[in-house]
Amino acid sequence: MYEGILPFWKEKGMTSHDCVFKLRKILKMKRIGHTGTLDPSVEGVLPICLGQATKVSEYIMDQGKTYVATISIGTSTTTEDADGDIVENDSTSKSFSREQILEVLAELTGEVTQIPPMYSAVKVNGKKLYEYAREGKEVERPSRKVMIHNINLLDEAATFSGQEVTFNIEIECGKGTYIRTLAVQIGELLGYPAHMSSLVRTASGSFTRAQCLTLADVQSAIEEQTLIDTLLPLKNALSAWPTLEVNEEIEKSITNGQVVEIHPLLMENDKIVYEMLGDPIAVYIKHPTKSGMMKPEKMFSSIKGD
Repeated sequence: MYEGILPFWKEKGMTSHDCVFKLRKILKMKRIGHTGTLDPSVEGVLPICLGQATKVSEYIMDQGKTYVATISIGTSTTTEDADGDIVENDSTSKSFSREQILEVLAELTGEVTQIPPMYSAVKVNGKKLYEYAREGKEVERPSRKVMIHNINLLDEAATFSGQEVTFNIEIECGKGTYIRTLAVQIGELLGYPAHMSSLVRTASGSFTRAQCLTLADVQSAIEEQTLIDTLLPLKNALSAWPTLEVNEEIEKSITNGQVVEIHPLLMENDKIVYEMLGDPIAVYIKHPTKSGMMKPEKMFSSIKGD
């Protein structure tokens, strides 16, 4: 049984669930989880959690993401990407200066309000939006605040013109950002219908494209017995918080997951990580009801010697 985080590259044509299903067969283990859904037409970094690392998948999902997207100005679609049916097509000749596009990208940087697309897994009244969409129904969707840290225009042209204007951008953003919807918002600010014509996730938290293996790579690594060299320890998902080595005084309390007196570091952080011999054994948070106390949010058993 493998333990750790597999930096994985999801290829086009597969769902995130497809990847997990195939990896379970290749690795011959059930305890596998992905760290956030990527649409079938999207390729990119999708860290896969194995064994105990499945306990930290939510932490990876909460970390920032980096994408490279192609924005197409002139056509909107039902899904806000290239997979949907055309809703509006403005075939007039368009021309935008580099400065115009940069101004729009700057306006969409920071905290941004988005309305999730109808073809998404967001639930309204207990039902996923894409289920309503497939029934031909459109329902009111709650808006959400997302954080877009940075948007870079990757193309160096001084002017972008034509009936269908396309350009590439790199986006660094927080959890829950819909790049498809961002494409539509860019079009709205430029005054035209728009959609996202392609998307690649180049980073997920600290995991980058350069680290990733494809399904074929994983299969080869299994055959060559080198996969263990590629796996990253689950502590990689905990690097955002202070780490403490347990001492004899509190070792029993922490390893048993007891409620204990709060550590001063929790006054400045939302979590702290306790380690034993370099391995995480617990993530502690402030106790929600007992003032001055803290409780475990996650517990891990030692895998040394397994």
